[in-house]
Amino acid sequence: MTEVFIYDHVRTPRGRGKKDGALHEVPSVRLAAKTLEAIRERNGLDTGTVDDIIMGCVDPVMDAGAVIPKAAAFEAGYSAKAPGMQISRFCASGLDAVNFGAGKIAQGADDIVIAGGVESMSRVGLGMSGGAWFMDPSVNFPAYFMPQGVSADLIATKYGFSRTDVDAYAVESQKRAAHAWEKGWFDKSVIPVKDQNGLTILAKDEHMRPGTDMQALASLNPSFQMPGEMGGFEAVGIQAHPEIERINYVHHAGNSSGIVDGASVVLLGSKAGGESMGKKPRARIKAFANIGSDPALMLTGPVDVTEKLLKRSGMSLADIDLFELNEAFAAVVLRYMQAFDIDHDRINVNGGAIAMGHPLGATGAMILGTVLDELERRDLNTALVTLCIGAGMGTATVIERV
Repeated sequence: MTEVFIYDHVRTPRGRGKKDGALHEVPSVRLAAKTLEAIRERNGLDTGTVDDIIMGCVDPVMDAGAVIPKAAAFEAGYSAKAPGMQISRFCASGLDAVNFGAGKIAQGADDIVIAGGVESMSRVGLGMSGGAWFMDPSVNFPAYFMPQGVSADLIATKYGFSRTDVDAYAVESQKRAAHAWEKGWFDKSVIPVKDQNGLTILAKDEHMRPGTDMQALASLNPSFQMPGEMGGFEAVGIQAHPEIERINYVHHAGNSSGIVDGASVVLLGSKAGGESMGKKPRARIKAFANIGSDPALMLTGPVDVTEKLLKRSGMSLADIDLFELNEAFAAVVLRYMQAFDIDHDRINVNGGAIAMGHPLGATGAMILGTVLDELERRDLNTALVTLCIGAGMGTATVIERV
């Protein structure tokens, strides 16, 4: 199998996913195009040599539809020879785009692939693409469908995480993200989004609330108690996990991932592809895996896929220097740390989606890039990147510096 290397990565800042968010005026295709422009310019890339552009997009409708990576390539002025493909595995789409591209290179089909994702959640609302999972009873009954927030509260209840636990985790995420920005640790990979006149629209993640404290979070009401109790989803959770008598509702906007706009790309290549670009690799894709997991708990897939990935790759937890797990909800990360007895100083060391937001299709590639930068900054070697996924799935990737 051909080795697969990471040569570079970039992302936009994350804009608040509301109509008054800084990136609301920027269509999805333009956000994606900004990252394609940046990766080309930073690397002197001949875009006629790009074998594929693969991007995750969870709701590929309206201005995010019609194979957005190909449209973005036109917008960015890429060669017509560069094809594009759009994929979705819900929240892991950006990381799966990287894994898909890595697989093509490993098989010898491609030498240079740009992979990542985009989501403009202020313009294309969450769930706009519809779907049988939550709309068709023949599907959602066996899937134990419930809103993800209710599943997060089910996890907190089952594994013993209190409101204090999840709020404390959220406060720390905010502190870490603010500290990383203050120290300039994101500067080399975050590209400002500019308008047609060259004026900067957004240069820094907009969703952060660095002043968040326990008192402020304590004032927020649980977000998912009403759909859980009034919508009947608590009964669904108890049916799937009868050891639970009732759900303790602990999640709210302050300890859940933020709705934001953003895009990211990773430049992948074989050794030959890197030589043709005149670039030295920064890391290799060592292994990756996917798994289906408990559909009612839904968000514990990172635990299951990590076990699968480590077993298949012959690695152990001790081989991993840093972990990066998307902060969909605080209990997701707390359960992962609990399951593997991981100290908090090894996971999400620069904060995560609770502080900076979760642009669904882009996040996986974003956090892969974040942890690569941090490996380099700390002169460490290996990282594991993973995300929980709707309908009960997990995706994970191990990268290793070269």
